[in-house]
Amino acid sequence: MHRVEHVMGFPVSLRVDDEGVPESAADAVFAWLREADARFSPFKEDSEVSRYDRGELSALSTDLTEILDLCEYYRKATGGAFDVRLPGRRLDPCAVVKGWSVQRAAGLLAAAGATRFVLNAGGDVVAAGGPWRVGVRHPEHADKLCTVLSLTDGAVATSARYERGDHIVDGRTGRAATGLLSLTVVAATLTEADSVATAAFAMGAEGVDWAASLDGCEVFAVDAGRRVLRTPGFPAAEGRPTAA
Repeated sequence: MHRVEHVMGFPVSLRVDDEGVPESAADAVFAWLREADARFSPFKEDSEVSRYDRGELSALSTDLTEILDLCEYYRKATGGAFDVRLPGRRLDPCAVVKGWSVQRAAGLLAAAGATRFVLNAGGDVVAAGGPWRVGVRHPEHADKLCTVLSLTDGAVATSARYERGDHIVDGRTGRAATGLLSLTVVAATLTEADSVATAAFAMGAEGVDWAASLDGCEVFAVDAGRRVLRTPGFPAAEGRPTAA
């Protein structure tokens, strides 16, 4: 099974290699991602996030409470570098919502019986039953890769400046984070990988050591001086596992 749809402002591709997994499983994945976008996008005026930010909600849903708790956890963990409530800006939890919602989508696949699949959401990947070969884009050359990793069961996320410019802000200074060109995190879940990648990028060069210190996280980064930094356990690919 192979499906590609445009959700949350980027292409989401799904590949399931198991036989017997119904097409309805893919339908559920994309329906959930569309629901998450509708509920938690700060760019939709009627979303839960926007209504909460305007003070229009008397109570929060369990999902939004979980998202905001994660945002607060990473704000504290980074000393305020990661902050979804920047002065003068609307509440923007997208850095957590993306990985969290795609990880939940992967859970729907597993519940439907899928054991070998890859879900790629704008370059951030959840995989199961690999090994899968996952390329990480070069931060300065769109047609090149800076590394390829082998992912069996887990997730990988990259934060960088190449798609949206200097869009990640260091909440401690209020200025764009420019100490890194890109930072990739491999973790057990995309909730963690995506959140850690963004949080570490916001910290700048010191974020590499912070991310590397977290249990279960492996890191590959390119700093502003174009030096490559990576943890010893980063799963660089060998041989030719199946491409994701």
